[in-house]
Amino acid sequence: MQSFTDPTGLTDPTGPTEPAPGPDRTATGRPPAGDSLPVVAGAALAIAGVGAVLALADIGSPLRAPFTLFFLIVAPACAVAAALRGLDPLSRSVVAAGGAVALDLLVAQTMLALHAWTVRGGVAAVAGVSLLLFLLAHVRHHRGRAERSRAS
Repeated sequence: MQSFTDPTGLTDPTGPTEPAPGPDRTATGRPPAGDSLPVVAGAALAIAGVGAVLALADIGSPLRAPFTLFFLIVAPACAVAAALRGLDPLSRSVVAAGGAVALDLLVAQTMLALHAWTVRGGVAAVAGVSLLLFLLAHVRHHRGRAERSRAS
């Protein structure tokens, strides 16, 4: 019989339907939502990496355009977000998305002004600038930690 709590009608109404809550489960019996964050981040990294490889290797595929666009937004956004560790998560993601679009436009405008625009060159330039921003943020973070540990 179908019910409002189980629209598929596949669960047995007489027996327990979900495991009992434990230390690694919420009151509903599901794992906490934070456990899926590394999986989502890994999937996003894989999609962005495939997009960069498809564009740089000039491989014709129907997935090339969406995956490359995903790379062009996510790579600079992650680099900008790494530099903005002090902001709350919502502000950080909004500023990182705006910074990603600004970085993409700056790279495109510079390459067009220099008459050096190619798709492969643009993807490589965005990857290089994103990597540079990320490494600078990483070095700044570790230098600050070293100075704090010396002071104490």
